[in-house]
Amino acid sequence: MNPAQIKLVQDSFGKVAPIAEQAAVIFYDRLFEVAPAVKAMFPADMKEQRKKLMTTLAVVVNGLSNLDAILPAASALAKRHVGYGARPEHYPVVGDALLWTLEKGLGDGWTPDVAAAWTAAYGTLSGYMISEAYGAQAAE
Repeated sequence: MNPAQIKLVQDSFGKVAPIAEQAAVIFYDRLFEVAPAVKAMFPADMKEQRKKLMTTLAVVVNGLSNLDAILPAASALAKRHVGYGARPEHYPVVGDALLWTLEKGLGDGWTPDVAAAWTAAYGTLSGYMISEAYGAQAAE
């Protein structure tokens, strides 16, 4: 990711943050719609999970300027996800649901440049997490 992409991700996330709860509901509704099998990995009461999602996203987005600072936490998160039943093939589905949610939440603010920046950010982080959890070959 280049500095312009990092700024686009951070600025656009700043517009989503005020509607964090709603965005998290939209995200999980979309995720469970496109991948109903993953719903079993989550608690029945999603309120705390939605908070965790948005808090984690905020940490990651704010840390994009210093990726080395957030990679240890991303590694630990990836390894915890294995215990929940997450597999490498889930990452693209989650990414699609995230991008879809951002597109809905940002409306006209979801430009091709913003989409490309978020795609790069998610690709970078998910590739790293897959590699950490399952080995470098799984991330390819």
